[in-house]
Amino acid sequence: MNTPVDPTAARADYYRRIAASHLTPLWESMAALVPHAPRSPAVAHCWRYADLRDALLESGTLITAREAVRRVLILENPGLAGSSAITPSLYAGLQLILPGEIAPSHRHTQSALRLVVEGSRAFTAVDGERVTMHPGDFIITPSWTWHDHGSDADGPVVWLDGLDIPLVRFLDCGFAENLGDDVQPLLRPEGDALARYGSGLMPVGFVPAHGTSPVFAYPYARTRDALRQLARANSVDPHDGIRLAFVNPATGGPAIPTIGTTVQWLPAGFDGRPRRATDGTVFHCIEGEGEARIGDHVFTFAPHDTFVAPSWQATSLHAARETVLFAFSDRPVQQALHLWREERLA
Repeated sequence: MNTPVDPTAARADYYRRIAASHLTPLWESMAALVPHAPRSPAVAHCWRYADLRDALLESGTLITAREAVRRVLILENPGLAGSSAITPSLYAGLQLILPGEIAPSHRHTQSALRLVVEGSRAFTAVDGERVTMHPGDFIITPSWTWHDHGSDADGPVVWLDGLDIPLVRFLDCGFAENLGDDVQPLLRPEGDALARYGSGLMPVGFVPAHGTSPVFAYPYARTRDALRQLARANSVDPHDGIRLAFVNPATGGPAIPTIGTTVQWLPAGFDGRPRRATDGTVFHCIEGEGEARIGDHVFTFAPHDTFVAPSWQATSLHAARETVLFAFSDRPVQQALHLWREERLA
């Protein structure tokens, strides 16, 4: 008479033996590898600027911008502890620079964005051109371009950094290089890129050197005026209010190939309908105040606050007063791979 075989014990023994050959059974992990819908390890979270500003300023008493290279407090998603990531594919942090400081020039394969939070008269230089920073300005550091930061301000200047560090890390294609000098040589006057490429005109024969927008600074004054004009003339989308994408004027595509960037206006009293999409999105409140409902979480937000909506979590926005939100996500990557999906809910 055959002794009954315990299938659980037999499988466990089998898994142990094949592990020696670096093999693992797909059927034990199929549900996690090919889920019915996205189940992001990231969680919804809000970083309130009023709660963390003192800690950010304290960092300026502990280490200089030159020592730190970039003095930043990372906004690390609670569900992604130890990863230096705000979503599985994106990094975010708040960078501080003090009067007279220089954050030395370097370059890297990771693409970066800056959204100025507080203070004026700091500057960013990108591949030979400098731009003075003002609150709400959106500034790009394209992949593998020299960039440094400095400040002629009387007080602290803070901006939100967004980079595709986790994505580049996943692809194993990260490189970095220091210039050797704190600041790079300036080759063009300030405003040159905006004049050449940012007025609906393009120099004859211009060929983009890379996929990033040749306009590397989008002043908030222009952005706010565009939103104001559209608010007067257009109906408000029930999910998004009035939402605009920052684009590359040479291609019509995203301003940064790996990071989609948008700005949206919500009128006072806006009660947004929920929507969900596969791109986990980082929001930053430039002005106004309201409430974000993300999955089972509800966050109130005010100027300078940052919050994140993970992939495929229903998100609705509600404005207590006129509000402007900046946002970034990995949507361009997902769209290029024909993976992006959105669902607008009633």
